[in-house]
Amino acid sequence: MGMGMARAPPPSLPLHHYLLLLLLHLLLLLPIFSLAQKRTYIIRVDRESKPSVFPTHLHWYSSTLSSVVQLTQQNLLLQSASFSSSPIIHTYESIFHGFSARMFPKTAEALEMVPGVVSVIPEQIRELHTTRSPGFLGLKSSDTSRLLAVSDFGSDLVIGVLDTGIYPERRSFSDAGLGPVPDKWKGECVSGNRFDPAVACNRKLIGAKFFCAGYEVSSGKMNETAEVRSPRDTDGHGTHIASIAAGRYVYPASTLGYARGVASGMAPKARLSAYKVCWAAGCFDSDILAAFDAALADGVDVISLSVGGVVVPYYLDAIAIGAFAASEAGIFVSASAGNGGPGGLTVTNVAPWVTTVGAGSMDRDFPANVKLGNGVIVPGVSVYGGPMFPVGKFFKLVYAGVEGGGDGYSSSLCLEGSLDPNVVKNTIVLCDRGINSRELKGEVVKKAGGIGMILANGVFDGEGLVADCHVLPATSVGASAGDIIRRYIESASSSSTRSPSPSDKEATATIVFHGTRLGVQPAPVVASFSSRGPNPQSPEILKPDVIAPGLNILAAWPNTIGPAGIASDTRRTEFNILSGTSMACPHVSGLAALLRASHPGWSPAAIRSALMTTAYTEDNRNTTMLDETTGNVSAGVMDFGAGHVNPPKAIHPGLIYDITTTDYINFLCNLNYTQKNIRAITRRTTDCSGARRAGHVGNLNYPSFSAVFTQDGDHDQSTHFIRTVTNVGGPEVVYKAEVVSPEGTSVEVEPKWLPFRRFGQKLNFLVRVKVVKNSGNRLEAGASSVKSGTLTWSDGKHIVRSPIVVTMQAPFS
Repeated sequence: MGMGMARAPPPSLPLHHYLLLLLLHLLLLLPIFSLAQKRTYIIRVDRESKPSVFPTHLHWYSSTLSSVVQLTQQNLLLQSASFSSSPIIHTYESIFHGFSARMFPKTAEALEMVPGVVSVIPEQIRELHTTRSPGFLGLKSSDTSRLLAVSDFGSDLVIGVLDTGIYPERRSFSDAGLGPVPDKWKGECVSGNRFDPAVACNRKLIGAKFFCAGYEVSSGKMNETAEVRSPRDTDGHGTHIASIAAGRYVYPASTLGYARGVASGMAPKARLSAYKVCWAAGCFDSDILAAFDAALADGVDVISLSVGGVVVPYYLDAIAIGAFAASEAGIFVSASAGNGGPGGLTVTNVAPWVTTVGAGSMDRDFPANVKLGNGVIVPGVSVYGGPMFPVGKFFKLVYAGVEGGGDGYSSSLCLEGSLDPNVVKNTIVLCDRGINSRELKGEVVKKAGGIGMILANGVFDGEGLVADCHVLPATSVGASAGDIIRRYIESASSSSTRSPSPSDKEATATIVFHGTRLGVQPAPVVASFSSRGPNPQSPEILKPDVIAPGLNILAAWPNTIGPAGIASDTRRTEFNILSGTSMACPHVSGLAALLRASHPGWSPAAIRSALMTTAYTEDNRNTTMLDETTGNVSAGVMDFGAGHVNPPKAIHPGLIYDITTTDYINFLCNLNYTQKNIRAITRRTTDCSGARRAGHVGNLNYPSFSAVFTQDGDHDQSTHFIRTVTNVGGPEVVYKAEVVSPEGTSVEVEPKWLPFRRFGQKLNFLVRVKVVKNSGNRLEAGASSVKSGTLTWSDGKHIVRSPIVVTMQAPFS
């Protein structure tokens, strides 16, 4: 039991006496409180605290919850004449023991005082972080010496995808040529509306479940004319994600003629288990935890989670809690970093036992340029696949109907009903990005009579471009291009008011679609939308960990949804092109399956280490990767973490930084979490005294080094990191350290040589980082400066690279 909790009653005490004493105890502590809105809570319990009188844990949960609800709602009767019971939503047995239920906040507070209750966590509602990538990553099926062949394409590994479900009829999920389902598998496919397991599941899709109780208790009974109560995907996101991770080879594949070629996931023979946790109102923590619980019991090897939400302490983060149990069970968990970029401190899913994945581009794009009436050509991108504009024909260009009067702000954003048909009919409309989806803006323009759309980024989005399947001829342009087009429209409008023949001076444009372009340089670049560090919870742990392809990714798509993802789109396609860290995450999930198949003994931390220490930071021009936001400024460690994943190198990393459950517990102790906080995450009582707090947060055996200092120009400042590396490169090897110190610092490594005598041997080293007195510019109060360098170990064959990050913070005045 957690610190400060009452002891469980002795077995000799009758149950009704125990409950009476408990109710009296709570009654004395509970003030009279006003009626508050109910919400869902996840309750974690001490498994051993169950009184023997209860035959099962469910009986214990139900009885205790009923008693506490009855007491607290009787108090509520003083101000409210009606109350209802709080039924249990889910019970959990694999990730931890406990349940979820909907209740008033004061009921939750009372429940925290019940003996045996470890933690009561408010539910969050998460949102989705919405083929050439195998080849771009060096995974070529014809190259038998590399990762695919060594791992047998991941054939015995199971990837669990927690998302919007799956559309099983796609060729990407065929089981042709696959062997029997692995013996270890304990999962199943459950039946539901429009989902018959006998037809939908096979030796590829070996598991499919859905979890909606948390969604429905919060949002009301689902509308089954719009959603499906089954594992079937009616959104498309989950199908897309699953096929990126483990889709089979499919030819021909394309989206409306774009990106034509062979489509394939990262681990083409890996098995899939789909856990539908996301619905129309979002992805609810109680359902996500139920899926984690099922995935552990079923026997998955990898969990892929392309959802995220607000960053909270790890002991209040349901994803962090579920992922800790998964990691302890040897399951690799990858999660998307979020689409909050390019701003800093936007990265989500930041627990160190989760591999956090940002998004980059590939060397392929889909140019759709705007040609203005004055001859200027503005670059854009699009995967529009309908009738094109006649060659050489120009059309009137307007700025979202602003000249039609009314609210220029809403008009320029092309919101529903904001455009004046008298202004936009038969014109190309320039719309600003924001508020409603990019595809919906095209629908708004089309409904108002427009024949084309140019979608311009705002300042925040910068030059980052996402290609979309619009319902009319349309293209996306960057912020600077948008300014060029606006100035042209304004200039033409001013000229027309002074001209005796206004029609000769009006702004005109056309959109020229160029299809698919390969060999693009520079590539990769960090996608503008990809969320950035520093880590809001523990800046000593660099996040994101790595980036992977997430911009304009081709993958499977349901046959019931148009590629634009809106109701008016009646087009159908087997594959769709989407962008987001959602698409980057399953790339790493599939790669993790391949690495686990190649190295069955590796832990999740070892796999992450291999991906991080072999990642690269240079593009195909041999210069530091650029930030797509500007298009001409180098990205940094807060943007790409350790770098872009490099699978052919990751299979033979040379050295790995491994992390045990004990290491993670020591990390939590050094965060100064209480025993109760730590127990909420780890399911065990922890004594943080003595050796557990001998180090500091940054001493977790992570493959990166992040030091945070407060600016003090009068004194040198220093810190140190202790690391342990394991030799996985071969016997009798010696590694030499090479350091590039961050600007304004000196970095020393002791020892500088690591002589390994055998495979699997572990050796320690120390890294000391010192900030030189009066180095660098003085910062304004509250500001910070980030400098980076590298530590590289090399034996002449392997290069094991880790970023060194120094953050200097100016104190607040």
